[in-house]
Amino acid sequence: MKKYKAFIFFFLFAFILGYSQNNTEELTTKEIKETIHAVGKVIMEKYVFPEIANEITELINSNLKKGYYKNLSNPKELAKKLTKDIQSINHDKHLRVFYNPESHGRESTEMSAEDREKFLEKMREMEKRDNFTFKEVKILDGNIGYINFRGFRDPEYASETVIATMNFLSNTDAIIFDLRNNGGGYPQMVQLLSSYFFKGDPIHLNTFYNRIDETSEQFWTLPYVPGKRLPDVQLYILTSSSTFSAAEEFSYNLKHLKRAVIIGETSGGGAHPGESFRVSNKFKVWTSTGRAINPITNSNWEGIGVIPHIKTSEKEALISARLKALDSLKKVNTDDIRNDYYDWHIGTLKATQTPVNVSLSSLKSYVGTYESLIISLENGVLYYQSDAPDSKVKLTPIDNSTFQYGELTDVRILFLRTNNKVEALMTKNVYGRSDTYTKDEN
Repeated sequence: MKKYKAFIFFFLFAFILGYSQNNTEELTTKEIKETIHAVGKVIMEKYVFPEIANEITELINSNLKKGYYKNLSNPKELAKKLTKDIQSINHDKHLRVFYNPESHGRESTEMSAEDREKFLEKMREMEKRDNFTFKEVKILDGNIGYINFRGFRDPEYASETVIATMNFLSNTDAIIFDLRNNGGGYPQMVQLLSSYFFKGDPIHLNTFYNRIDETSEQFWTLPYVPGKRLPDVQLYILTSSSTFSAAEEFSYNLKHLKRAVIIGETSGGGAHPGESFRVSNKFKVWTSTGRAINPITNSNWEGIGVIPHIKTSEKEALISARLKALDSLKKVNTDDIRNDYYDWHIGTLKATQTPVNVSLSSLKSYVGTYESLIISLENGVLYYQSDAPDSKVKLTPIDNSTFQYGELTDVRILFLRTNNKVEALMTKNVYGRSDTYTKDEN
């Protein structure tokens, strides 16, 4: 487990690399050549696929002989070009070269154990203030839980936040995980979160193979989770091209276990954990030292991404998931009252997805006084007003004669006709309670 601390976010690695980066110094021809050879050596020794490592090394050595790097005296440009070249063989997005010069007057920019601990403590404090990237947790209309978080943080520190989240959503009928902006993190967090959605019997989630020490580490669901397990709650996962690494593992595992529906875009395609190695006093290389092996597919999502069940744009993924969840809940339910509840929210979402246009003549026919209530029309929009002060509320059409009351998705205004004449309006809530108001004769 310890070796997979390297599975931490790529942006955190980049942050550490910036720790000592100062002014850019131009490279000599000799330094360029030495850098190419050193990068190739590390990849040959450490990269998870030896045969691919050989191809990568042959490519950059061939490019060196052809003079492709000779004019790249700017170290940042050389790092950029090398990254592009070493990724070109099998599109491993974890493979990267970084310009990371050692500080003057020091043998190495590597942190001492004491400095590293101080740095990690600061990072933990930052993560805590960031709520371990859990940005939004709420219950959407239709009793659907929603979790928007940006990273799978170390459960050693983030578990309390996870437990609180799961307890809050423990009575929902479905849960949507929004991973559209989730860059990955720790497989131990994948393990913890996944464990909530299965019964107590162990489920094999994933295996990580490490080339350096020739070991494999299996991840199974945990025998115990704090709080309530939710094995019957429907799961939906939103993905985009920015969904990466451990966020992809979570999606891939649950997809192939047939436990979740993936909705959105194909994810980024990073399945190989790794670590950084210094190749010179100016450069480091991050290379994949391991790979994920799914027990069902015997493969992973590297270079391919997690392909969603329902493909849609990143922007439309959430509303598509909500509609899919409500429709699925309705199909497995036999209670008419509850299905009316789901239908209500499906109608609201569809009207949001595709706004309803009501003719101006119809809107004008709704204008008037209904006992103590007033319906007015301003710039093509209906407004509802009672005799209470500051009670004017915008009405949004759900269909030709039904309107949502302001921002309240559980309250509607229905205009009632007799012989094609508007005679009354009805206020109605999602649970069926209603009141009718007769339209005054003018």
